[in-house]
Amino acid sequence: MVNCPVCDAALDIDEDELDEGDEFTCDECGAEVAVVGTDPLEIESVADGEEEEEEEDEEDLDDEEDEDEELDEEEDSEWK
Repeated sequence: MVNCPVCDAALDIDEDELDEGDEFTCDECGAEVAVVGTDPLEIESVADGEEEEEEEDEEDLDDEEDEDEELDEEEDSEWK
């Protein structure tokens, strides 16, 4: 038995028929739920997955900005 990651209600789904990337809606709370793994079965709220992706994108941008700043500092020190 699988429970909704948002409201913890039992989800009426056939676990054997699910594939990674499948999405469905919780009948109790209406949350969009996605399968993120099948062995073992892992599901998450689509909204949670989007938030994680946004955080990862922000971290990647921060890393790129840090690298650019380091390069600028190195170039400045070489010219002095």
